[in-house]
Amino acid sequence: MRYGTIEPIKQIGEIAKKHDIYFHTDAVQAIGNVRIDVKDMNIDLLSMSGHKFYGPKGVGVLYVRKDINFLKIQNGGHQEKNKRAGTENVAGIVGIGKAIELAYKDFDNKINYLKELRDYYIKKVEENISDIKINGDMNNRLAGNINISFKEVDGGELLLKLDEKGICVSTGSACNSESQGASHVLTAIGLEPCYANGSVRVSLGKDNTKDEIDYFVDVLKECVYELRKNKSI
Repeated sequence: MRYGTIEPIKQIGEIAKKHDIYFHTDAVQAIGNVRIDVKDMNIDLLSMSGHKFYGPKGVGVLYVRKDINFLKIQNGGHQEKNKRAGTENVAGIVGIGKAIELAYKDFDNKINYLKELRDYYIKKVEENISDIKINGDMNNRLAGNINISFKEVDGGELLLKLDEKGICVSTGSACNSESQGASHVLTAIGLEPCYANGSVRVSLGKDNTKDEIDYFVDVLKECVYELRKNKSI
């Protein structure tokens, strides 16, 4: 999901079920942004994290189909259905429950608004900055996710410059935050190194506005120009 593309989960689930294979999907990026029916999609296990849909940080959920049994993750007490010992985070559990309820309230309007912002951002970048490549499927992608590669720009340097202007974006997924160099996913899909090293992900939320995007693109244009100019010297 880092590149926005929504994978064919239902079809993957059908293949796994046909071959009697348990199917787990990491839905951390999808929950709150995509409608998910675990039965229809043949999902046996599913992970989610509260902070991705405006819930409390530090709490997540593992959905497990009723007839699936697995070994204890942690020995000790009998919390979490005897699978993980330790005092349960009651406040976090209540918070994530309410957050997911709210995430699917007025869902269609929220997603349509995010798509409008996303497409507006892409249009503004295409009009103002040359030598870019948009990563991921343009049609079957998350509403608020845009991943763009800027030719001959170091993503880490761009990240720092944007941060100085009060803009928070990402150059990689949190699980690969310590890795150096171009994303193995981008190189695997054939993106040239001159682009792959300059990949930046933008995640839009319900509170973002077009005015913020206008400011962001103005700053982004300035930063990209400066980095390219310095590199050519």
